[in-house]
Amino acid sequence: MATKRISDEPAFVLHRYDWSESSLILEVFTRHHGRMALVAKGVKRPSSSFRPILLPLQPLHLAYGGDAEIKTLKAAEWQGGHVMPTGDALMSGYYLNELLMLLLAREDPHPMLFDVYATIVQIIASEHGEVLEAALRAFELLLLREIGLLPVLDAQTMTLLALHPDEHYSLVPEGGLRQANDTDRSSLSGAQWTALQQALGERVPLTTVLRVCAEVASALKPQLRALLNYHCGVPTLRTRQMMIDLQSL
Repeated sequence: MATKRISDEPAFVLHRYDWSESSLILEVFTRHHGRMALVAKGVKRPSSSFRPILLPLQPLHLAYGGDAEIKTLKAAEWQGGHVMPTGDALMSGYYLNELLMLLLAREDPHPMLFDVYATIVQIIASEHGEVLEAALRAFELLLLREIGLLPVLDAQTMTLLALHPDEHYSLVPEGGLRQANDTDRSSLSGAQWTALQQALGERVPLTTVLRVCAEVASALKPQLRALLNYHCGVPTLRTRQMMIDLQSL
């Protein structure tokens, strides 16, 4: 059987593991083939041309091949566009990568999500503050919707009753969207949830999602965090714990 080779594939490095003294295993997110595992042979050698290129949060075009579960990297080219994020933006990028690692199955293509990820990475590399928070919330929503884990946001999940614009509702991991009660620490109005549902519609530009998320980012954050932790099967994501630890220093 001929070895299948993929060339000029848009991709981002999500994570890197040591494989030997000179090589790495890369977890990459590709546009047309989803999350892939690649072995980059000899990349740790000082003379390797791959060494300064195979970095997270950098747009790449890759060539790889092989019939095994872990393919072999053949070529890599940096596509430019933005500098490496730093500080909070860097940790936010690592957070996005951790979500993709935990929630996407290997070799399951999500080209729309790839394009969203590429745009969000550009935003967080150049923006901070409120824009950064809105970008993270937008990506979380679009990721959950893409993989079928986000309930409809303009109706109560259990009853399918329409939301009242002035009533408040909470998104909970095991019950979906429900009417808020006294124990809910955060909630959004029915009008705000409905606006989010409309912003997530097909062919709606990402700028619209960002604008709506910016208006509700602080209340949306803990609800999405709980939902993501639930589906990731962890009490706290590693990147989130790292941010907490750094803030405590």
